[in-house]
Amino acid sequence: MRQELTRRQQDILDFIREQIARNGMPPTRAEISAAFGFASPNAAESHLRALASKGVIVLESGSARGIRLPAGWRAEVEDEATGLPLIGRVAAGSPILAQAHVQRHVAVDPQMFSPRADYLLTVRGLSMINAGILEGDLLAVHATPQAREGQIVVARVDDDVTVKRLHSRPEGLIELQAENPDFSPILVDPARQSFAIEGIAVGLIRAGVTAF
Repeated sequence: MRQELTRRQQDILDFIREQIARNGMPPTRAEISAAFGFASPNAAESHLRALASKGVIVLESGSARGIRLPAGWRAEVEDEATGLPLIGRVAAGSPILAQAHVQRHVAVDPQMFSPRADYLLTVRGLSMINAGILEGDLLAVHATPQAREGQIVVARVDDDVTVKRLHSRPEGLIELQAENPDFSPILVDPARQSFAIEGIAVGLIRAGVTAF
C-alpha cells in the first residue's frame, strides 16, 4: 500500500507526470529545482528519493532524466481527470481555468454541490476562518460572473484573485469583506479598478469531508 504524500511531494509528482505527458520525457533534477525554486538539484534529488520510497516513481541510475512512472500511472491520471480541476496560483491577467493553472484533478462529483462545482481552489491564509473556511481547505467554486449580496465569491481585483464576502456600498463601490476581524475589507471602485467575479463558493472539502 502506497504511503500518503506530502503536499510538496504531490506537487512534484504532478509536475513529473505533466512533463512526461507534454514532452514525452521526464524532467531533469535541474528542471525540477528551477520549477520549485530549490537552491540546488540536491534538494530535488531528496524529494525524488522520497517519492521513490513511497512507490510512486522509479529512479534509474546513469541518466539525467532517469525517472520512470510505474505501470498503470496513465489510467490513474485518466481517473483523476474525471473529477474537478484543482487550481493553483493564478497568473496575473490570465483566465482562472487556464490549463497552466490546473495542478491536478480531484475525484469529486461536481453534481454533489448546488449549483454544480466547476473547479476547486486551495484556501490560503486565515481571512475566512469565521465562515468555516480554513487554510488548506479545497473550496468548491461554481463559475459565474454574477453573485448576490452577501455571497462568498472568488473575485479578481486588478491582477489579484481573492476569496471574500461580497457587499455593495454607496456610490457604486464594492466591498470584499473578510470573515476575520484581523483583516480589513477590500474596497473596490469599478470605475478606477479592474474588477470581475470569477465564481461563487458552493462548498468545501476538508480531509475528505464535504460541507456547505
